Amino acid sequence: MINVENFQSLIPQKPPFVMVDKLFSVTETTTTTGFTIQADNIFVKDGIFKEPGLVENIAQTAAASAGYVSHTQNKPVLVGYIGAVNNLQVFALPETGDELITEITTENQIFDVTLISGKITCNGQLIAQCKMKIFINQLKNS
Repeated sequence: MINVENFQSLIPQKPPFVMVDKLFSVTETTTTTGFTIQADNIFVKDGIFKEPGLVENIAQTAAASAGYVSHTQNKPVLVGYIGAVNNLQVFALPETGDELITEITTENQIFDVTLISGKITCNGQLIAQCKMKIFINQLKNS
């Protein structure tokens, strides 16, 4: 696991909208994060973490990747926006207390648009995957 003094400084999201809490690895093309689901999470209903939380978890893994790179270069963390989600497949929904392991792979980056593929595992099983287009606001962190 990568030890960052203030993990939340790597992502622009703030509580209660934080869907990643650990950074395991960052390479040029792949990033892996962890997230333990808490009962008070805004995407938990009746003890189950719902689909929008899974999508946001993948997006925030991409944000953590970009934030870590910015952090190592002493640059500000930029805000990104989900532009499109393609081929979303959800095989199972995790429960409160489960830890998600999320891996994103950057497939292409064109100007301010990054294309990624993401997959989430829980208890050793693939529970969700998708491709995502993320737009980066290069102007200002807002």
